[in-house]
Amino acid sequence: MTTSQDTQRSGAGPEGKDTQRSGAGPDEPEKAAAEEQAVEAVLEENREPEDAPEDTAVPVRRSGPLAMPLGLLKTMRPKQWVKNVLVFAAPFAAGRLGEGSVWVQVLIAFAAFSLAASGVYLVNDARDVEADRAHPKKRFRPIAAGIVPPSVAYATAVVLFAGSIALSFVASRNLAIVVIVYVVVQLAYCLWLKHEPVIDVCIVSSGFLMRAIAGGAAASLYLSPWFLLTMAFGSLFMAAGKRYAEMRLAEQTGAKIRKSLERYSASYLRFVWSLSATIVILAYSLWAFQIGVQPVRNALPTPPSMWAIISVVPFVVAILRYAVDVDGGNGGEPEEIVLKDRVLQVLGLGWAVLLFLAVTTSAIH
Repeated sequence: MTTSQDTQRSGAGPEGKDTQRSGAGPDEPEKAAAEEQAVEAVLEENREPEDAPEDTAVPVRRSGPLAMPLGLLKTMRPKQWVKNVLVFAAPFAAGRLGEGSVWVQVLIAFAAFSLAASGVYLVNDARDVEADRAHPKKRFRPIAAGIVPPSVAYATAVVLFAGSIALSFVASRNLAIVVIVYVVVQLAYCLWLKHEPVIDVCIVSSGFLMRAIAGGAAASLYLSPWFLLTMAFGSLFMAAGKRYAEMRLAEQTGAKIRKSLERYSASYLRFVWSLSATIVILAYSLWAFQIGVQPVRNALPTPPSMWAIISVVPFVVAILRYAVDVDGGNGGEPEEIVLKDRVLQVLGLGWAVLLFLAVTTSAIH
């Protein structure tokens, strides 16, 4: 009797109890779970990855009329245009930035290199789309993420290359030659040479050097051999640090970031950046000791500018400070270090002020 009452109270045993609670059969929970997963998938598709860096993150809007234009803009890397300030290096070192005509020519060089560099980034990302998808950070780039088709990237790159070359002719034929050489070298890097050890580092560093040469070419300025050596080995110093940071990232994540890294070792990259740092300090010091020196007939030449000699101090300290960031594996993007390291910014500002005083007082005398 007790057992019968218990059975009636329970409804119809354990199975009957579950049926009453479910209310609409066993298929309803599965349908609700499927709907919840679909909603979560939509949210996940439009969520910006938390670990994506600011310059490579996928735009939040991955659909709609603005998705592709925003993706193209991101792929063009506007933040990287800060590298093009190197076109002002030669006019600044010559003490000619105060001339309006020089400013116009150098601004044209800045714009031409911005267009050319953006075209190179488009070609590079379109060529490396499969490799970028396996990269822990580059997989968030718009082409790798499927936001911008490679064909659109190639077509936009052609337009940018044509625009940069045409614009450079406005300034001077010499600037146009530098821009054409830059485009050819960088395309050769993207298509064939990026996986060749040593060659890849030299081409990356040549991009910085050609920017500095472009400023002088645009304004028709004489470029001192010591200035060129300083720019060349300073560029090699940054390029070696970039590869070292990529190697550190590959060791930490296990990702296959760049084929040429397989032929490098940490000790070799340290050797390259130590060698380049030594030469760039030596070259700049010799250049600084020549600023202000003027030949005098039947007498000793005039002494060098005291401001130029003092500028060696912040220059050397800035190189050592940058080396700390490189040694920590943070040299992957040189412009990021410059924009974030406040001490390095203060050193750079102090060096720029001293060099400005050196070239202006030398020009007066």
